Amino acid sequence: MNHLSPTLLRIQNLEVCYGPVQVLWGVSLSVNQGQVACLIGSNGAGKTTTLNAVAGMLKAKAGKIFLKEEELTAQPPRERVKRRITLVPEGRQLWPKMSVEENLLMGAFSPGFRKNADANLARVYEMFPRLKERRTQLAGTLSGGEQQMCAIGRGLMPDPELLMLDEPTLGLAPKAVDEIFEFVRNIRSQGVTVLLVAQNVNYALEFSEYAYLIETGKITLEGPSAVLLSNQYVQEAYLGSA
Repeated sequence: MNHLSPTLLRIQNLEVCYGPVQVLWGVSLSVNQGQVACLIGSNGAGKTTTLNAVAGMLKAKAGKIFLKEEELTAQPPRERVKRRITLVPEGRQLWPKMSVEENLLMGAFSPGFRKNADANLARVYEMFPRLKERRTQLAGTLSGGEQQMCAIGRGLMPDPELLMLDEPTLGLAPKAVDEIFEFVRNIRSQGVTVLLVAQNVNYALEFSEYAYLIETGKITLEGPSAVLLSNQYVQEAYLGSA
């Protein structure tokens, strides 16, 4: 574990099932405040399940989840949102027939967040000028990269302390991938802690500081991202270099 700045998120021996099938087996990880951490692994390894468990969308069968030492394991999703945990789901999940601005404002839908909605909207537009240009356009008519910006922007509307991004670059053109990762860097520079899940292992390790490798529901390797990037097993299994 890495202890340079205070721990924001701590997961301890987490076990999660989908019905009778167990997907996570004793997963433990921590994310420090102001850090970009990533969870890498192949499809079906348990990355999305981990994020959904932190967001409260899936119940833990065993183990504990803490945010700043407050245990959240039994809290419903809305309580976790109140504690400023935001999940930007895989596949963006925008409302296609609503405008960009309406989609963004849905991110501040909870009564506690509405009072800051205007200020946060201005901040999102400053970070994503293209969304401002397209604010009246229907979200379904945006390009893939712009839709992902909109999904991330919506995730920033409640002013999160922990922003979880599930596969933010899936299916995007290389130029859009570069852009999205630059935005992640920018978000982090504003003091938001980021937990990132990405199949694009190379990018994920280059843009994060600390990484966890999850395989068949268990963390099998962890360490500074640069160390994992040069790890022979990671290179052979996930980066395609012999």
